[in-house]
Amino acid sequence: MKIVSVTNYKGGVGKTTITANLAVGLAQRGKKVLVIDVDPQTNLTFSFLKVDEWQKNFEKNKTIKIWFDAIIDDQTPPPLSSLIIQRSGIDIISSHLRLIDMDIDLALKLTAASPRQHKNNFIKTYSYFRNALQDFNDYDVVLFDCPPNMHAVTRNAIIASDYYIIPAKMDYLSTLGIDHLQHGIREFISDYNSYTKNKVFPKFLGVVATMISLNQGEPIAANKTYISELKIKNITMFDTMIRENKTLFSFPVEFGKQVIEQSHKSGSYSKVVDELHDFVDEFMQRTNLGG
Repeated sequence: MKIVSVTNYKGGVGKTTITANLAVGLAQRGKKVLVIDVDPQTNLTFSFLKVDEWQKNFEKNKTIKIWFDAIIDDQTPPPLSSLIIQRSGIDIISSHLRLIDMDIDLALKLTAASPRQHKNNFIKTYSYFRNALQDFNDYDVVLFDCPPNMHAVTRNAIIASDYYIIPAKMDYLSTLGIDHLQHGIREFISDYNSYTKNKVFPKFLGVVATMISLNQGEPIAANKTYISELKIKNITMFDTMIRENKTLFSFPVEFGKQVIEQSHKSGSYSKVVDELHDFVDEFMQRTNLGG
């Protein structure tokens, strides 16, 4: 089983789009996929579920917030498997708008009266997902759609992960924090490993360039500038880049399908779908998932 966090400090970079289409693309290739939405914005959740359906059937008893609520209250959380919703051939654990409160409550669990207690609290606080997923052997891939921060819930996802991906627009603000994010993850992992014998080593798979603007089939000069800067810094990138298409990427749930599920015979729409498939193939190659 491969566990992967999809993360970026910057919002609006196509993180959720990448996660949702990657999940469906993997399922199309016969992989069993679980997606866990840990972003309080719940965009991934609402990419698969209509808001009124979620409010009626799942908000009260089938979100990751329910699971964290039990942890905060020092109760035994429900099995993650009990929270699963099935859509588009994948399993989903939905987020909740109030998940943002969990970061504050989890941080409070780090307070301790002695260095030994701090060490134990640190390991426990950031290992919830890691421990819960140890028995999830039926999946080929688990994807975390992370919020744009490195708070407690994101840190739990990182600790549980074998890999992480950073989707980013090729512009100044979206690429500015990539170095900082990687440094923050490395520093956090180093701290975690210093406290435990059960060490973790999540591998950086690469930056996925999203929302690319093209001119005669090539990224425009502004995009190329930031692509070049990342390469000069030796920041790993996926070869596949996903072009901008506001029509295709707007509210896919209203059409009942993710973009990668759609069929377009020609034109820019079909090229976007092809790029998403190419990205899934490249992801499988980099994670040794096989055919």
